[in-house]
Amino acid sequence: MVTTRTKMSRTSSSASASSKTDGKLAPTVKSEKTKKTGRKAKTTTSKRRVAKIDAMKPKKPPTAFFYFLEDFRKEYQEQNPDVKSMRDIGKACGEKWKTMTYEEKVHYYDVATQKRAEFDVAMADFIKRKESGEFDEADSDFDDDSEFDG
Repeated sequence: MVTTRTKMSRTSSSASASSKTDGKLAPTVKSEKTKKTGRKAKTTTSKRRVAKIDAMKPKKPPTAFFYFLEDFRKEYQEQNPDVKSMRDIGKACGEKWKTMTYEEKVHYYDVATQKRAEFDVAMADFIKRKESGEFDEADSDFDDDSEFDG
């Protein structure tokens, strides 16, 4: 009896690996649709084109805190030349930012607002060029896989 139980457990585990029809086991067969087709290359080419167009997209400007961090890091390193860890500098900067009043932060908010306005203009220009198809003229440059001529 012990041998029949192990055979049954083996049969049930193999049944999960294949499909079951009318109590008989039938192996599962992959369909022809899963094979690679020539269309795969076209999709990767279009993805590359989109990636290169998006690489020309303007980057978002930093926030007011990052402009403060830039200034604070210079001052902190002058006052504490022995501290080299970015972690320690970041912690000190965060603590200082929390204790600052709004009047002290206004300068950094103004810079961030100005940079954000410049970004919005650049982004509107980018969207306008993208919708007008300006990037489509250079498709031959985007389809080329090699970086070298020849």
